[in-house]
Amino acid sequence: MRKLIVLLFLSPVFLAAQKNYTALLDNYMQAQANVNDFMGTVLVAKKGKIIYEKAFGMADRELNVPNTLQTKFQVGSVTKQFTAACILQLAAEGKLNLADKLSKYFPDFPKGDSVTIHMLLTHTSGIKNYTELPAFWKQMSLPLEKDSMVAIFKNQPYNFPPGTKWSYSNSGYFLLGYIIEKVSGKSYSDYVLKNVIEKAGLKNTSVNRWDSILTNRAKGYGKGPGGWKNAMYISMEGPYSAGAIISTIEDLQQWNNALFSNKIMSPALFNKMITPYLDNYGYGIGIDSFQHHLLIGHSGGIPGFASYLGRFPTDDLVVAGLANNGDSPTQNIVTALAAIVFDIPVIPPYHHKEVNIDSLVFKKYTGKYSRDVTHVDTVMTKDGKLYWHAWWGGESLMKPESNTKFFLENAPDIQVEFETGNNGLPVKYYLVEAGIKSEMKKL
Repeated sequence: MRKLIVLLFLSPVFLAAQKNYTALLDNYMQAQANVNDFMGTVLVAKKGKIIYEKAFGMADRELNVPNTLQTKFQVGSVTKQFTAACILQLAAEGKLNLADKLSKYFPDFPKGDSVTIHMLLTHTSGIKNYTELPAFWKQMSLPLEKDSMVAIFKNQPYNFPPGTKWSYSNSGYFLLGYIIEKVSGKSYSDYVLKNVIEKAGLKNTSVNRWDSILTNRAKGYGKGPGGWKNAMYISMEGPYSAGAIISTIEDLQQWNNALFSNKIMSPALFNKMITPYLDNYGYGIGIDSFQHHLLIGHSGGIPGFASYLGRFPTDDLVVAGLANNGDSPTQNIVTALAAIVFDIPVIPPYHHKEVNIDSLVFKKYTGKYSRDVTHVDTVMTKDGKLYWHAWWGGESLMKPESNTKFFLENAPDIQVEFETGNNGLPVKYYLVEAGIKSEMKKL
């Protein structure tokens, strides 16, 4: 019996159970607040029970009002799963079909007979994303009518033949909101409130309007070399069904629970929603993996705000983050919280200090590095300095912390680390992102 007790105390399962995850999660988030000025709320729930939630920073910096768990934030593109749920409900009622052509609802839309509702939901329509068009940003503060918004992207050339590729398009989700209105005879705001938000039991979620009086609404900010600034104003007629919902951190968890427990739609329709189509995107939601754990979620960004809501269904873990600093890497932050729960080592943020090293060592680090089969980054020298050229095209100066460790100038929480052998040449390569260290391969 004594031997059994000793073995029990040495068991990895028992040791993991004794970890104070609340303290570990809070330690990480306090560092995010102290080092990176995180402002917002985060939540981690395991098996339906909240194991960590906390608010940081200010909801209104001018009036000195702190964020709380009741603070409402713009959720940006997390809105898309609410819109997709409305469409699927209407399909279940026979009021529309996912195979319906866009031309059925917009007869004069170019190539409208080649685009289906399914393509709009999955970002495979090829319709130009209006947030990439200068014409939208020139008018973003105006309360444009829906037809005026559609006119901004309607006659733009398609990115590709409809249904052949994937390209993120807010335009598709704007059109979906308009279709909801045409089919239901109600405003998008009223329909989503009565049929989705109230059905999920959410008390602090709505389609935002700036002219409404809304308690606990956060103001959006950005921070630059000159300090904090109010985010630029954007009228909610632009984001609309692609990004205008406002919510609290606990409402987002409740929404996620309602969605995954089939309170919003039938299991068959929900399975359609979370099926990975092109580029592993479902209907208003992404299907991915993180550290070999299945992850279903979506990020959101809108001037002054950044959000993420995700679920690890196999682990019954929900992670959510809402920030009123538009530059906050909220998705990275909350997935780091998930990593802590998964017992994956996470390095808390810290202030990076650049040191002087001999630039001759830079050459041995140059080359191409793969994070995975599809993402290849390049380390290069230019003007006697070392640069990181990311797979998506961004470039950043690599500042040395030591002879083997560098942080990116425009994203200090991303580091590149090299492990060298006896001859001084690198033998292993690591990318540290959101405090999580991953080995890369040199090509």
